[in-house]
Amino acid sequence: MASITRPKRDVPALRDANLLEHLAGELYRHGLEASIVAPPGRVPRLEVSHPAGPAEDVYVGQCQDGTWWFWWPWAERIASADDSGDAAARIERVLVRPSGD
Repeated sequence: MASITRPKRDVPALRDANLLEHLAGELYRHGLEASIVAPPGRVPRLEVSHPAGPAEDVYVGQCQDGTWWFWWPWAERIASADDSGDAAARIERVLVRPSGD
C-alpha cells in the first residue's frame, strides 16, 4: 500500500496558493478573471485579466517583518494580504485604466 504524504501546514507554496485563491475570489466579484499558475519549482502567481483585454500577474510574499503582501511583478506592493478586498479594488483600477494614463 502506498503511503500518503501530507504537506506541512506552513509550506510556503501552499500558503501562497491559498492567499492567491482567496484573492481570485475577490477579483471575480469585481468582474475580473483570475487563474493560479503554480509551475513546479517556481513561485505561484495569479494571472489576472480584465474582460476588455488587459492582464497582469500578481504575486504574494512575506516581508521581513512577517507581514504578507500582494505584489506586482515589478516588485511594487499592491495591498496587504490581510485585505484582499482592497487588493482586488487596486488591481481592478490598474486593469481598467485608460491606455493613455
